[in-house]
Amino acid sequence: MTGVTLTNAVKKYGEVQTIFDVNLEIEDGEFFVFVGPSGCGKSTLLRMVAGLEETTAGKIHIGSRDVTDLDAAERGVAMVFQSYALYPHMTVEENMGFGLKMTGHPKAEIKEKVAEASRILQLDQYLKRKPKALSGGQRQRVAIGRAIVRGPEVFLFDEPLSNLDAELRVDMRVEIARLHKEIGATMIYVTHDQVEAMTLADKIVVLRAGRVEQVGKPMELYNDPDNRFVAGFIGSPSMNFVEGEVRGGKVVVSAFGGREITTSVALPQDGAKVIVGLRPQHIRLSADGPATLDLRERLGGVSYDHLICAEGAKLIVETREEDSLEEGDSVGFDFEDRDVFLFDAQSEARLR
Repeated sequence: MTGVTLTNAVKKYGEVQTIFDVNLEIEDGEFFVFVGPSGCGKSTLLRMVAGLEETTAGKIHIGSRDVTDLDAAERGVAMVFQSYALYPHMTVEENMGFGLKMTGHPKAEIKEKVAEASRILQLDQYLKRKPKALSGGQRQRVAIGRAIVRGPEVFLFDEPLSNLDAELRVDMRVEIARLHKEIGATMIYVTHDQVEAMTLADKIVVLRAGRVEQVGKPMELYNDPDNRFVAGFIGSPSMNFVEGEVRGGKVVVSAFGGREITTSVALPQDGAKVIVGLRPQHIRLSADGPATLDLRERLGGVSYDHLICAEGAKLIVETREEDSLEEGDSVGFDFEDRDVFLFDAQSEARLR
């Protein structure tokens, strides 16, 4: 096992800069997830680690080696792509062992490594099949097996579950988590799906427009976000945001009927605008209030209620108990002041 270090990593395409001074320390055996919206630079950053994209400035170390200028084949990494990229005329066994065959490894060694990867991924019964006879999830396992066979120092995953349906995504997420637990290798995983990030990662880096917004353990980011972007990106459904105003050492939210929020954080001067954040599960519904139940999403054991409040403000409320409320009803809501997150209206940094 070995770790990965990025020091002031920069990527430019001509005059266009897409990665800005990224510094990351990924420890031996850590499952590290790059997450962010489309276009944030997460796949570019992964490809820089892999050697598939040139690093314009800064350094990348894998273990103690400076690999910044090394070719991809010399870095000791294996990459699993969104596309399975399997050879259709080869069997599962041949696909998994092809890389070792091309580098001249003995047949006995290839067979042994393929057998071990097949055992880990539960592919024994499929070794003689060709890719067209496999499901999407099985093909992705073969692609992962091809990476395992190479015995890399670091595994790189670039949105490997994007082509799978919802049920298979859950199954493969469990498979990848189990794989990491069994082989204990350093893994870097790219996804735009924060649920994947939260469930798989030892640590998450949240990226926006090529910059690191925050790095930490999943629940650290959820419970203690540094800014509005991280607070809104981590968590499903997303955190609610409404505008508030500082008055007399409290935050007054006119969209909530002038509700006053008492807080211990350092507030700006009276009259300053702040952003109030509330998680959907921290809001309680009641009948006959100033808001309107616009839409109710029933998902079985949980429902997501979409409210329209004063001034057109919108809230999503998570409810887990059956009630008689219907769409179009007037509803009230409440929350504990301690559950509120506050952010600067200009910088969007967390007020602490």
